[in-house]
Formats: sequence, structure tokens, C-alpha cells
Amino acid sequence: MQDDLRSRALAALGRQTIELPSWAFGNAGTRFKVFSTPGVPRDPFEKISDAAVVHRYTGAAPRVSLHVPWDLVDDFGKLAQHAADEGVAIGAINSNLFQDDEYKLGSLTHADPAVRAKAVAHHVQCIDVMRATGSTDLKIWLPDGTNYPGQDDIRDRQDRLAESLQRIYAELDPEHRLILEYKLYEPYFYTMDVPDWGTSLLHCLALGEQAKVVLDTGHHAPNTNIEFIVAQLLRVGRLGAFDFNSRFYGDDDLIVGAADPFQLFRIMNEIVRADALRPDSGVNFMLDQCHNIEPKIPGQIRSVMNVQEATAKALLVDREALRAAQQSGDVLGANAALMDAYNTDVRPLLAELRESQGLAGDPYRAYAASGHQEQIATERVGGQQASWGA
Repeated sequence: MQDDLRSRALAALGRQTIELPSWAFGNAGTRFKVFSTPGVPRDPFEKISDAAVVHRYTGAAPRVSLHVPWDLVDDFGKLAQHAADEGVAIGAINSNLFQDDEYKLGSLTHADPAVRAKAVAHHVQCIDVMRATGSTDLKIWLPDGTNYPGQDDIRDRQDRLAESLQRIYAELDPEHRLILEYKLYEPYFYTMDVPDWGTSLLHCLALGEQAKVVLDTGHHAPNTNIEFIVAQLLRVGRLGAFDFNSRFYGDDDLIVGAADPFQLFRIMNEIVRADALRPDSGVNFMLDQCHNIEPKIPGQIRSVMNVQEATAKALLVDREALRAAQQSGDVLGANAALMDAYNTDVRPLLAELRESQGLAGDPYRAYAASGHQEQIATERVGGQQASWGA
């Protein structure tokens, strides 16, 4: 590979950061079964400690997303200090609108103003957590929707959502962002109130410049061209964050890059093309995964490595050759410029980067050899193990 291209790739990879979700470190499962894993955290402090382990081995995961109420503590200032002591920081604060009985027919879109007021108040609580922890992002995934035609008025629900979001947006501080996720289906199956990027974008445009779209890679119809959506949101400056994961059929929350590593490369290619990999680009790269059958810390380490590998390949695309082929109408030459980068084995390049940072070249193997997994399994006995939803 060209020396200058290689040097630029190393520099960009050295600046890349990936945010981890606190809930990835607890027990997780499906609606059929939540499996227990020895050594999982018993409280939010231990979740952050586990996330810090991932950062120490990868050098690329310095922030941890929290979930309210799953990560509620008496003193969030103390939790933020614990994160700093561990060498990480608090990232996005995620709200929860799907576990209260009152939300069966909707939360921010509910026909009852009292229920909508409760949902708005929950987000005000999340903003208070942001202030206490130094977080700047309030992430909203809206599970609201309907199961049957005629169950509720589709347009009225959008109007109620717009009003609720406006009330939340008005509570933000100047440095805060509201980042709005979307999902095609589930938990509801006829309509979801924010089913796609266009709906999320429309609401964000109505709210103002502090509102951005969250793109979850598992939340689309099969065969959706996700990189096209990435390019469009980048064009208008409204891509606020990714939730990286993989799925084979439905929304599986599997390890990012596991199902379709070529898709992940194509997504990162658009990020590099738009120069959105910069830490100040406004695009936050996050994982949103639940490790059902695999151990938690190794699962997160592998996920970070997968994102780094896809990014490295995107950084190695010969942009001059690609542009020349595109402008001359050389269809196969342009495709070859991408495929040459994708087919490059970037593991030696990433190992070199990590070793230059004083890290092991292969974080996954280094962690496996460390004995840490066995240690926490022995030490974390007693108490209530953290799980998805707790």
C-alpha cells in the first residue's frame, strides 16, 4: 500500500473512538430466556469498570453509554468520578419508554396527556443525569406504535409526538443534543411511530440544530442500502450517531460485522468519504448489542476490533484512483478501487497501531490470556447480577 495512504490511515485510526453500552455487560437474552454468565456486573459501577477493561485492551473505547432507569444510582457525580478514575467517561444517556404498564398504547404519542407528561418528565430526569455526568447526548428510541389498522389515528400520533419532543428539546442546555433513533418494526407490528430515517429526520428538522438522527444498523428492512442513508444524512448534517450491531433476520443485536462485514465496510467508506471520522465531526460511533450467549467483555472487544478493521479498509481506499474511474465512467475500475481496499488484510496495520500505543497487537487474545475473566467470575459472587432491563 502507498506509504502516504498508510500513514494517513494510521493517524485517523489512532483518533477513532467507539462508545460502549453499559447494558452489553449484563446478562441478556431473548423473550424466551435470559442466560446467566459468571462474573457479570452487579451494579452500574461494575459495568463501567468492565467497559474500562475493554478500553484498556483496545485503546479505542473511552466512553460508556448509560441507560435510565437501568443505571440509576444515588449519586451520578460519584459514578462519573468512578468512570474518570477508570480512564473512561460517560457518553450518551438513553431513556426508557418500553417497560411501564402505562406505555402499553404509547408514551410520547399516547392519547392521554397524563401519560405523555410522564414520558416527558422521564426525559427531563435523563437531562438532569446528563448534567451530573457531563454527558452531552440524550438518545431516544421510541418503542411506540400500533398493532392493528384503525387502532389509533396515525397522523394524530405524529402530532402528539412532535409536541412531546418539542417539550423535551426545550429542556436541553446549549451544549446538549437530542439524538432520535428509528426502527422499522417491533415491539409493534402495524405501525411504528418512528419507523425510518425520514420520519426521524423530519422531527429533527422541526426541532432545531441540536436534534440529530441515530442510525441503528439492525433497524431496517432486509437488503436496505444503509450506506445510502448514511450519505444522505451526512449531506444535510443530521447524522448524530450510529448504533452498531448485526442481524441475520430480525433485530438480533449481534456483534457488529458478524453478519455482513462488507456492509460495515461500505458504511465506513461513506464516513471516510465525508471526513466524518474526525472526533469533532458530530458523529458518535456507538455499539448497541446484547451478548446473549457469548461472554460480555470479549464480545465488546471483538466488536471494537471489527469496527476498526472496517474503518481501516475504508481509509485505504485510493480516493484519487476511485474518483478518476468514476469520472471517466470506468465502472469496473471504480468497483475495483473499493474491492482492493476491502480485500486488504488490515490486521497487521492495526497491530502496529496498537503496539505503538503500548497495547497488545491482538486485544482479544491478550484479554483471553490475562485471566481477568476468571478473576471476576470468582470475585463477583453474591448480590444481584445486572441484566437487560435491570
